[in-house]
Amino acid sequence: MSSTTDPSALTREVAGTPHLGSVSVSSLESWETGLAPATSSVVTGDARDTHLKHSSADVVVTSPPYWQKRDYGHVDQIGLESTPQAYVSSIMDCLTEWKRVLRPTGSVFLNVGDTYNKRSLVGIPGRIEAAAVDAGWLVRNRIIWAKESGMPDPVKNRLANRHEYILHLAPKQSYYYDLVGYSEVMGNGANPGDVWNINPERNMGKHLAPFPRELVRRSLLLGCPPQICATCGTPRRRVVERTDQLDPARPQAARAMELAKEHNLTPAHIAAIQATGVSDAGKALSVQTGTGRNALPVQKLAAEAKEVLGGYFREFTFAKKVTTGWTDCGHRTPSRGVVLDPFVGTGTTLRIANESGLDAVGVDLIPMLDKAHIAPSR
Repeated sequence: MSSTTDPSALTREVAGTPHLGSVSVSSLESWETGLAPATSSVVTGDARDTHLKHSSADVVVTSPPYWQKRDYGHVDQIGLESTPQAYVSSIMDCLTEWKRVLRPTGSVFLNVGDTYNKRSLVGIPGRIEAAAVDAGWLVRNRIIWAKESGMPDPVKNRLANRHEYILHLAPKQSYYYDLVGYSEVMGNGANPGDVWNINPERNMGKHLAPFPRELVRRSLLLGCPPQICATCGTPRRRVVERTDQLDPARPQAARAMELAKEHNLTPAHIAAIQATGVSDAGKALSVQTGTGRNALPVQKLAAEAKEVLGGYFREFTFAKKVTTGWTDCGHRTPSRGVVLDPFVGTGTTLRIANESGLDAVGVDLIPMLDKAHIAPSR
């Protein structure tokens, strides 16, 4: 059975995957010269039957009409179903279509809100989650979109509603996810958490439910690869290296660094801790070579470090990660990540995608963008 003898070799990994494995690495800039400018297009169509090409999008970021909230005046609209069950069935029809359009590494960020009916919350988000799980989807997160301010609510016998949900759904476990890049932008530690404090944006236009730009931006940071190989469809993933750098603002981290310095722990000791990980949390298996074992020298270094650090050794298992490059399949046929918004409305998702260097496609029964940017109806 093979084992790892160099602990530093295990500090390098692909963000969002168990371990680096045998892959080539290069910079994003090395492919940039072959990329065309970011584009966007909008077609008039149904989110349940987009007619888009199979495996052509990397992420779906969208906000469907909420149940029983507004009549858009179209015979095929979603949102005016007679029952919550019928509404959820419509959303599941959408998810089936989006799964077809997504690449194998794709996922969905679905903004949904709940509705009161007969003085009770209907539980729309939970119903969608349950139906998605039954259909084989992975519900990876129920992100809370918290609003410090909102529309006045005249109700006197319950609290005003100040939050909605973004459901992160993935059809497969191999979905693209860049938590390291997201954390670098957002701050607040290695994993900033699932509560997004974003105030609604004022809207003077004809769309009554504008999609906040920041909500779209965060979803794209997490779920859309910046570049895709046009030959094999493989997304480029961030390659990171774990360091021994901790956050001195955290008392536990500061104490861990003091102990490491006091006992003359070397970088090899820290790398050994990171290689073995926190076994009771299953982290060790996620950074090892697949055998679940490290060589005796690595285990010895880790044991020495843990003995002097005590419980503070855990701080080094979550040390800062730095980007060293991006995976490179070798084909050198670059294309941009593709964002799909099947309820495109006024096109906020498309604009943020293009600003982020991504291609974007919008679908809507009644697009509200400038007519010059709308493709002919099918």
